[in-house]
Amino acid sequence: MPSDHIRSFGFPRWGEYGKDKDAEAVRMCDYTGCNERGDHPAPKSPGSNERWYFCRPHAAEYNRSWDFFAGMSDEEAKRHMHDNSQSSDAFASARTFEWGGALDENGYSTTEQAAFDTLELDSGAGQDQIKSQYRKLAKLFHPDANPGDPAAAERFHQIQSAYDLLKE
Repeated sequence: MPSDHIRSFGFPRWGEYGKDKDAEAVRMCDYTGCNERGDHPAPKSPGSNERWYFCRPHAAEYNRSWDFFAGMSDEEAKRHMHDNSQSSDAFASARTFEWGGALDENGYSTTEQAAFDTLELDSGAGQDQIKSQYRKLAKLFHPDANPGDPAAAERFHQIQSAYDLLKE
């Protein structure tokens, strides 16, 4: 049997499996005695660009005992925390980035106000009014009551979404 036939696994047109690929470089875990892949980088020291590369279990072990502030004086640690908190506090306190947008004078977000408008209600409506209006509009615009009317189906979906938001 020719050696070319053995290398092609019996399929002459295919050629040798994977012959066009180069070997993949594998980084091994930096933990002493470990023979697993080191896919998880971890900093060697605070502020350093040097990294250890660990397998998942050893990365978890390393992170469990990692102390970012090790080697810093109390004053340096406080300054670092203060500097980082100032940059993040501005975002956290901005109400415009809150879920649903900023609140109006009644305490409702623009999304909730749009839901009240969809259900044709005032923003002060209670749960009983919301439920009653939802049932009335859903019955009116339900696709079964309006077969073949895509506008009614779209309006029904808007009503359903508005009620799902407001019923909580």
